[in-house]
Amino acid sequence: MAYRVLDAGDQHWRRSNQMGVLNTDLARQLGAATLGARLWRIEPGQASTKHRHRDTHELYVVLEGTGRMRVGDEVLTLPPMSAVHVEPDDVRQPFNDTGEDQLWLVVGAPNESANTLEMTAEQLAFHYPDGPKALPPELGG
Repeated sequence: MAYRVLDAGDQHWRRSNQMGVLNTDLARQLGAATLGARLWRIEPGQASTKHRHRDTHELYVVLEGTGRMRVGDEVLTLPPMSAVHVEPDDVRQPFNDTGEDQLWLVVGAPNESANTLEMTAEQLAFHYPDGPKALPPELGG
C-alpha cells in the first residue's frame, strides 16, 4: 500500500502570487503527480484568480463560510459542504463578498501547472482572459 499523510500542523501555507489569497498546495506536499489539490482561505474582500484550463476539470468544495463563485456569467452562492464541478474551458472565480472567511478545497485533474511566474504570454492570455488580477464585479472589478 502506498500513501502519504500530511498533518494539518505540517502544511505549508503562503499567499498566492497574484491575488494574495492564503493557500496550501496539498498535492505538491503529498507528492501527487496526477491531480492538483489546494486549500484556499479567502478572506472578506478577496478573490481567487478568474481563470480557465485547457484540460483540468476542477471540483470546488466549500468547507467553511458561505461560498461565492462566478462560473461564466452565473453567480453561485453555496452553503458549507456544497460542491461544484467546473469543466476546463469554463471561466471561474471564487470570491468573497461576505463578512466571514471562506475555506475551499479545490481538486483538479489532470494536473496542470498554475504558476503564473512560469507561464508564457500566450499561456497567461488563455488561462486568465481578463488578466491574472481581475476582480469580479461584486468586489469592484
